[in-house]
Amino acid sequence: MKEMTLEAVAQAVKGTYTGPEERKESELSSITIDSRQVEKDGLFVAIKGARVDGNTFIPGAYEDGALCCMSTEPPKDETKPYIQVESCEQALKDMAELYRAGLTIPVIGITGSVGKTTTKEMIAAVLSQKYDTLKTLGNFNNEIGLPLTIFRIREHHQAAVLEMGISDFGEMTRLAKVAKPDICVITNIGQCHLENLGTRDGILKAKTEIFTYLKPEGKAVLNGNDDKLCTLDQDERISATVFYGLLDGGKLDQTKEGAKLSVYAQNCESLGLAGSRFMLHTPKGEISVPAPGRHMISNALAAAAVGCELGLSLEQIKAGIESYEPVGGHGHIIQADDMTIMDDCYNANPVSMKAGIDVLSEVEGSRTVAIMGDMFELGDEEAQMHYEVGQYAARKGISLIISIGSLAQNYEKGIEEISRTGGYAGRHLYFADLDAFLETGIREIRKGDAVLVKASHAMHFEKIVKVLQEQ
Repeated sequence: MKEMTLEAVAQAVKGTYTGPEERKESELSSITIDSRQVEKDGLFVAIKGARVDGNTFIPGAYEDGALCCMSTEPPKDETKPYIQVESCEQALKDMAELYRAGLTIPVIGITGSVGKTTTKEMIAAVLSQKYDTLKTLGNFNNEIGLPLTIFRIREHHQAAVLEMGISDFGEMTRLAKVAKPDICVITNIGQCHLENLGTRDGILKAKTEIFTYLKPEGKAVLNGNDDKLCTLDQDERISATVFYGLLDGGKLDQTKEGAKLSVYAQNCESLGLAGSRFMLHTPKGEISVPAPGRHMISNALAAAAVGCELGLSLEQIKAGIESYEPVGGHGHIIQADDMTIMDDCYNANPVSMKAGIDVLSEVEGSRTVAIMGDMFELGDEEAQMHYEVGQYAARKGISLIISIGSLAQNYEKGIEEISRTGGYAGRHLYFADLDAFLETGIREIRKGDAVLVKASHAMHFEKIVKVLQEQ
């Protein structure tokens, strides 16, 4: 980690260094909060959590080759390099900001209510056709995960794609101060974290904090189909704005909301679970592109827009989109013993839930089953939002709708309303919790079914996916 000496780090985190003076100029090889990942000459940051106290692992970290340890507690052995700080969490951000300042590669920051992870994966797949690209792994997109991701950037990397997730005001400002993106991508402004952010306007305000630390020459890549994002072309924090979107009629250079599209899709053809095909239009020309699913086209367009900005050819962009592979819990299609499972259980909100239902409804030749759990952090309108999703699933004609959870009772109310008017002829079942479903309801799923499994992450629907795979 170039220029990350113990002295520079201690100054950046406003910490107190103890230990041999001659070691101050030693450069760190890595930074971790996991004692199992300590590397020779690395820094171990001992975070004290609710269940695990990192300070208990400090002696072992030294034994495993750590050059230095960092903690809020005073050192027990002043003969070894040690940095005491007021807050380890803040120190991580301060160190990441220091390290980011020495990087010259393009950094792409991605946020939005829906599709952050998929868009991150697609952008990384596209950029990897030309550049050695680092991307956020798993859910390392918060105020601890983002710094740890930045620490993984090495000299051989030529681009970094960073996912940035928030749930309250101010968080994005702190993340952006660390990441200082060259390109900001916002996928959409949906109905997530309304408990803290109140309204979609509140979400827009919180998400666009990412522009606060956008590089002076940086660009914003925005979904022009989003009624909130399409108004941001005059934001003085952005030097240039690139809009992408699906074009459905109207003028060739704009959506019905008015955003001028630089990258857009036309002639979209759904192929069901096999994916989709569309004509990709860019400033570099146009090309026919296969995509993993119609609801994924918008994410593919964001990747194409970033690829164009960073000098990739149309053929490289196409190859990148084609090489995209869904990660578990994010629209991952699993074929298991004559059963098709749509593993989309990492997170859920009304927009993403309806998108999943759309894909399921296009499946032909199989009984369609939607297993839908609670959607959290939706604020005062959570009951109504569940009710509307239930109605939506019924109108789409899903063969069997299974609702699980306390909030999911509102799915049932919506389904029953459509059923009363003759708009739904399928079956629907309700279970109070996951255990109740796994005990008896799982038997309702049979070979040949196409099954959507979707809920907020805290519902732990990954257990359903595992059981279905093992049936």
